Amino acid sequence: MGKRTVIPFGPQHPVLPEPIHLDLVLEDEVVVEAIPRIGYIHRGLEKLVEKKDYQQYTYVAERICGICSFMHGMGYCMAIESIMEVKIPERAEFLRTIWAELSRLHSHLLWLGLLADAFGFESLFMQSWKLREQVLDIFEETTGGRVIFSVCDIGGVRKDISADTLKKIAGIMDSMEKELKEISEVFINDSSVKSRTKGVGVLSKQAAFDLGAVGPMARASGIEMDMRTQGYAAYGKLNFKPVVEKKGDCYARTSVRINEMFQSMDLIKQCIAIIPEGDIKVKVTGNPNGEYFTRVEQPRGEVVYYAKANGSKYLDRLRVRTPTFANVPALLETLKGCALADVPILILTIDPCISCTER
Repeated sequence: MGKRTVIPFGPQHPVLPEPIHLDLVLEDEVVVEAIPRIGYIHRGLEKLVEKKDYQQYTYVAERICGICSFMHGMGYCMAIESIMEVKIPERAEFLRTIWAELSRLHSHLLWLGLLADAFGFESLFMQSWKLREQVLDIFEETTGGRVIFSVCDIGGVRKDISADTLKKIAGIMDSMEKELKEISEVFINDSSVKSRTKGVGVLSKQAAFDLGAVGPMARASGIEMDMRTQGYAAYGKLNFKPVVEKKGDCYARTSVRINEMFQSMDLIKQCIAIIPEGDIKVKVTGNPNGEYFTRVEQPRGEVVYYAKANGSKYLDRLRVRTPTFANVPALLETLKGCALADVPILILTIDPCISCTER
């Protein structure tokens, strides 16, 4: 055994935008152990159920995270709707699905740009974020917001999308698909990218299962697990299969996310092709009484919403388990035995969201 050194990694790092903190135990330049420090930046989001009624809390839930804000709002609304046995209109289900897939698209494009930046490919970073701007423009046109949208509501959605706008979105998806194919060629085929990702940070299928990995982290290791296959919102009416790779390395995780972007574009176009006419919201009266456990597939993986109501307008309890928190044990496993220089790339391949994790 060589001499061991402990090096603090984060929360500030030139490559990594997320304020994650790890104590890396090194032997020479090799990581033998990684000890995380998951802080608790108490924004009081779960405590606020005592002060904000169940309708108002939709706005709070969206603010758990800015990148996947719509899906946080949707997951919360689904939990309350299930407790109250509210059936939302079919058109609202399709609109939720369109916005959810746009959220996945913009989150993965953001991540792709950050990965390019970590490799030193600045022009590729700009191209990825230029594509993401088109998604944010769609959000702005359809919801009025670019980060927090506030269109999801208990009983449906607050805003509709016109037929002309839907047709325009489908056209944008077609043009984005061509641009994304050009960009993704670099990540899939470039030799310098392959040298930094192939065989690096391997997570076996069994380890991914045992450590409870979720989302692209699990699917890149061969686990075919995607909450969308449960058929919530309009997913049960769409044709798709989870994107799965088997190698479990950084390259496989990159490949899964790139292919998921093409899948999201396809799902949006499927929704636009068959979205029915009708109402977008039903009137909700009374207060929730009971408890429910909802699972939604966010860009980073499965998010769990547990809500407990007591018949008043204030909930007893709300618990949220985010995918980054679930993926931390798997990340620590992949870090063992890697070179110090590979640590930022490895952390990026779980696409960490510390805002979601530290609440």
